[in-house]
Amino acid sequence: MGWRALRLALERDALMKAQARALLEAAAGRTLHVMFPMVSEPWEYEEAHTLFEKQRAWLAGRGKMGPSAVRYGAMLEVPALAEVLDKLLPQIDFLSIGTNDLTQFLFAADRANPRLAERYDWLSPAILRFLARVTKECQAAGVPVCVCGEMGGRALEAMTILGLGVDRLSITPAAVGPVKAMIRSLDLGALQQCLPAWLAEGPRDLRQRLSGWAAEQGVAID
Repeated sequence: MGWRALRLALERDALMKAQARALLEAAAGRTLHVMFPMVSEPWEYEEAHTLFEKQRAWLAGRGKMGPSAVRYGAMLEVPALAEVLDKLLPQIDFLSIGTNDLTQFLFAADRANPRLAERYDWLSPAILRFLARVTKECQAAGVPVCVCGEMGGRALEAMTILGLGVDRLSITPAAVGPVKAMIRSLDLGALQQCLPAWLAEGPRDLRQRLSGWAAEQGVAID
């Protein structure tokens, strides 16, 4: 909600140039994945991409070895970006959805505020419909999509994300075991048959419905 991340970097491009050169040199001979955070509109991504490519050419012009390839992506945290994905997706190699910031921006609710933290649920129809729409658009464009944030590290939430069609999760090491156990016990096809109807209905108790379905199916979500 403020002047940070890519917004700051584009205005203080000397800092971003130094970061770009460090990343490019560190990835010499290998594939480098670069993801720009807090992208709100395609032009911000385009400016950041141009800056990186200029630093790549600068290093090459001085005989320094750079990456064998660079894959560029964007973090979708600002809801506005979802409305212009058709302009962004042809330019990127991957998209990551940052659920922590995205949730508070969608609900206009500070997740650090104890009076609001429990009020808005990751498994609400609003969040899940948003994720489903973005995922579908990425799949249609052939752009890999990942979910990054605490949502993907919780077994029930991760189960639901997989049901929406996302097959890549960025989670903490501590969450790997529980999420793996959930995946091994999950009939993904069965979940994908149920989810569209639940999202269309938009029940207030969607978390309870998902939890009940998981218990009935023997999915490990504890």
